Amino acid sequence: MQVSAGPALGPGAAGAVGAAGLAEGASQEMEKLDTNASEEQGLCPLSEDYKQIYLPLTYSIVFVLGLPLNGTVLWLSWRQTKRWSCATIYLVNLMVADLLYVLTLPFLIVAYSLGDWWPFGELLCRLVRFLFYTNLYGSILLLTCISVHRFLGVCHPLRSLPYRTRRHALRGAAATWALVVLQLLPTLGFAHTDYINGQMVCYDMTDRENFDRFFAYSMVLTLSGFVLPSLVILVCYSLMVRSLAKPAETLEGTGNTTRAKSIRTILLVCSLFALCFVPFHVSRSLYITSAS
Repeated sequence: MQVSAGPALGPGAAGAVGAAGLAEGASQEMEKLDTNASEEQGLCPLSEDYKQIYLPLTYSIVFVLGLPLNGTVLWLSWRQTKRWSCATIYLVNLMVADLLYVLTLPFLIVAYSLGDWWPFGELLCRLVRFLFYTNLYGSILLLTCISVHRFLGVCHPLRSLPYRTRRHALRGAAATWALVVLQLLPTLGFAHTDYINGQMVCYDMTDRENFDRFFAYSMVLTLSGFVLPSLVILVCYSLMVRSLAKPAETLEGTGNTTRAKSIRTILLVCSLFALCFVPFHVSRSLYITSAS
């Protein structure tokens, strides 16, 4: 059996943004409820002064690296004369998802440098939060498309030829964007600005009056946008590893070396996926559940 699926694509720049997004998302959601609870119970509020240094620094690094890298990949892909392969189509869409969020980072850098003050108004608050989750769940679904594409190429190389075409890749990418936008439209309604100590703050979490609806939506989004795609990715790569681990049909050392390298690449991709996306969803789900 010839392994011709090529290297799997990892989470890419979405993971770098995700690490910073984890800290930002958790602190944004916790701040309002923690402040109210502290006032009601007479407790000392949790100091979050670290955000004025850590988050602007982290976002600045991601912006300085992410903007030219993603921009360069998109430019080179656009300039190439040969037709895009399926892998290139998915890669370009991943870069677009990352670039959309990277372009919102200057607003967050300014806001956190000013001590959580959001001077950009309600509309940009909603847009920035929407683009964060668009990057997050768009990247996850695109990685799911890539894993299915690679699975078909490794485990069913001949039977899947009619489905591993540029047309199907374009349709898959278009369907991914449509599904992500539909899933995330409610975030435009839940995200809002509010005032704490006379300063406008931007939240991606709703107020107490609508929290039950926000809780139900968040759980459904986590299930459909993360849990189910993660299971698909896990199944695809597990079946790929099982297929690659079977005894080779020939005794040539090159084939065995290629198989071993492919398995290591798959394990690395799965590890990076878990590192980039699991902590955010676990911590966010735990907090929202406890806040309910």
